[in-house]
Amino acid sequence: MKYPDFDDVGDAIREGRALREAAAYRIRFGLDGLTFRNVNVPDPVPTGRQILASAGLDHRTDYILYAYLDTGDFEDVRPDETFDLRGKGAERFIAFKSDRDFKFSLNDRQLAWGNANMLGSVLYDLADTSPDDAVFLEVCGGEDRLIEPDDRINLDAPGIERFITAPKPQTGYVILVNSVEETVPDKHVTFEQVVKLSHPNAPPETNVKFSMTYRNAASLPHAGELGEGGSVEVKKKGTIFNVTRTVQS
Repeated sequence: MKYPDFDDVGDAIREGRALREAAAYRIRFGLDGLTFRNVNVPDPVPTGRQILASAGLDHRTDYILYAYLDTGDFEDVRPDETFDLRGKGAERFIAFKSDRDFKFSLNDRQLAWGNANMLGSVLYDLADTSPDDAVFLEVCGGEDRLIEPDDRINLDAPGIERFITAPKPQTGYVILVNSVEETVPDKHVTFEQVVKLSHPNAPPETNVKFSMTYRNAASLPHAGELGEGGSVEVKKKGTIFNVTRTVQS
């Protein structure tokens, strides 16, 4: 009986079926990161050496190999250890040319990386964050540190142990304009900006004047009147403006 050239491990996982008898078994392989390519291994229960050799790597060189499980966890695969593709729920494997790994946790998942330096974007990919979420380094007894995708993280540095995801921090400054919350990009807010927020659709009229009061500002005085051409420094949240429109006859 002639077997097909290969069966795809990922397809089997997604279809909820057992691997079929085949001449080879297709996995996804990444070297030093999360960019994967197709690799065919000759056995449904390959050793770590077989996986490395199938990817064209010299298994006699120091490589660290992980199975990237569909749960999001990493499982270490040693050179002479077998990995059963038929039942582990893994189609992706990542290798690093390294003789040590760097362990950390991400949302209580225990992970490891083969390089001391990691881009923040890798953490975002591993966490599979939504657009409204961000990754933070958890700081015991202090404020958690926001990790931006283009940040470079030294996993060998003291205190780099636990990462979490949480809603993105608020950007900009939230002010109240005539009892309506508005967000402005800068802490310095001008009279003209506030007028535009309070009356966004008002047509230009030469006989219309606006008067404005503010309170709970960051700058001194914390309350007062603001006139044309003026500006105040607002707090991150809570500075209040009241704008009155007057038509002059």
